[in-house]
Amino acid sequence: MFNIDEVFEIAEQIEKNGAVFYTKVAEKFSDYSKKSVFLKLADMEKEHEKRFHTMRLDIAKKEREISEFLDPTGEAAKYLQAIANSKVFDIKSDPTIKFKDIRSVSELLRIAIDLEKDSIIFYLGIKQFVPGSLGGDKIDLIVNEEMSHVQLLTNLIENL
Repeated sequence: MFNIDEVFEIAEQIEKNGAVFYTKVAEKFSDYSKKSVFLKLADMEKEHEKRFHTMRLDIAKKEREISEFLDPTGEAAKYLQAIANSKVFDIKSDPTIKFKDIRSVSELLRIAIDLEKDSIIFYLGIKQFVPGSLGGDKIDLIVNEEMSHVQLLTNLIENL
């Protein structure tokens, strides 16, 4: 069983990983107009991480105390951390190598959309393990934020 504190912790990590991802992708481009798109996305991820951190502090104090009782060794949080670091924005792989054959901004934006969709699926999957009494309904806030990322990326593709 997961609680909202652990979910917000993982949301923060996913946003941090996203910022690293977009920063590394930006390094792929020498053209500033292309580079700036990804630097802007990295900045947005950093802002989202701060927002999730604030939300976590605001709503999770009570749930954190309960979770320490239910999961004193923090195994659930370690599990979520491993998923965030390997499945959504994989911080171990360098996107400049992984996507070396991709030349267009729109291709990279489509990949970013897929990663954002993966994060939405992750949160929706975790939601079933977080009881409403421990903040499960708050996961919708995270999902809505990630959905706004998909919309933004889609708009960027349409405006290229």
